[in-house]
Amino acid sequence: MGANVVDERAADDAGEDDVVVLSWWQHPVNVIALAVTSALVAEMIGWLLASVAAEPGGGDGRHGVLQDMRVHHEQAVQMGSIFLDRADTDPGLHDVARGIVFGQGIEIGRMIQLLRDLDAPEAAEGDVAMAWMGMTTTHAEMAGMTTEAELDELVAASGADADERFVRLMIAHHRGAVTMAEFAADRAGSAEVRAMAAGMATRQADEIAELEQLVG
Repeated sequence: MGANVVDERAADDAGEDDVVVLSWWQHPVNVIALAVTSALVAEMIGWLLASVAAEPGGGDGRHGVLQDMRVHHEQAVQMGSIFLDRADTDPGLHDVARGIVFGQGIEIGRMIQLLRDLDAPEAAEGDVAMAWMGMTTTHAEMAGMTTEAELDELVAASGADADERFVRLMIAHHRGAVTMAEFAADRAGSAEVRAMAAGMATRQADEIAELEQLVG
């Protein structure tokens, strides 16, 4: 018989107290079981949400770190190439610029290959960047990016003016890249991406130090 049905024999016994039947949710054992189950479900949901938020290589931002860093690298290569074509510029800065063009060109190739291995688009679809860092911006406004006007000014510059512009723009560009790379090195969902990002952060920090030393 159901839990809410009182035993008729007990009800007929005038010598016994009336029987009180509790609803299922009022029974102490059921209340404890419900509380434990709710806590476990809440903990699981929290863990899943934290996992997605913590991994720029997962969820909707699965490939964003590679796509965004590729764009960032491509501008560094562009800036280095522009500077190498400027007349009467510092030979030491030329060496740094060549290293940036060569090194970041190789890293671009690695990122493209990783995206292909993941069967992901080689470039972001749309102009939304840095979502994997918990923020949303355009590619042109990523950390450290040089504006089109600043690139035009570098193209028009020569001699010491070109040296100064290149150093200032590249240091700012590298600092933005280091911020992005360090975040990815710590939080990316892929071990390979974390290792690549850590290497990027180290190399670009070294290049910042070299540029600062050259301009004294």
